[in-house]
Amino acid sequence: MLMRLSAILLACGLAACAPETNTSVERQALGIQGTVYRGTIIAMRPVTVSGSRSGVGATAGAVGGGFLGSTIGGDWRARTVGGVVGALAGGAAGAAIEQGATRGEAMEFIIRPDSGGERVITQTNELGLQIGDRVMVTETDRARLSREVPGTAPAPR
Repeated sequence: MLMRLSAILLACGLAACAPETNTSVERQALGIQGTVYRGTIIAMRPVTVSGSRSGVGATAGAVGGGFLGSTIGGDWRARTVGGVVGALAGGAAGAAIEQGATRGEAMEFIIRPDSGGERVITQTNELGLQIGDRVMVTETDRARLSREVPGTAPAPR
């Protein structure tokens, strides 16, 4: 029962560390200047985003496993061995849970900007973008694709 509760709490905690969606920005991005250009999606393919290995899952698993393992046994030797084995097993399980919980799917988009050339941008596709769609690319510390809103193109000079 305690092991199941520990696994659920660990998974929920790791889910809170999951990356933001394409339609949200981090607080540090407020006020950052960037560039915008428009283009067309000419190709796209699905990619797998590898899970993180920050050590948070391994640490949480080791602490939980060590605690649970130390409750097994009668004398101090048995509890010590149980704690060590529990910490090792919990650390391995926690690392695996973290990596699995933070793994995801994304799309690699090939964009042909109106100014020429080709650009590659990898992001999630909650906007449902498809080949041939007109997009607006915003570049700050990262590049983001969004659907081009009709009537927002700059006026010809």
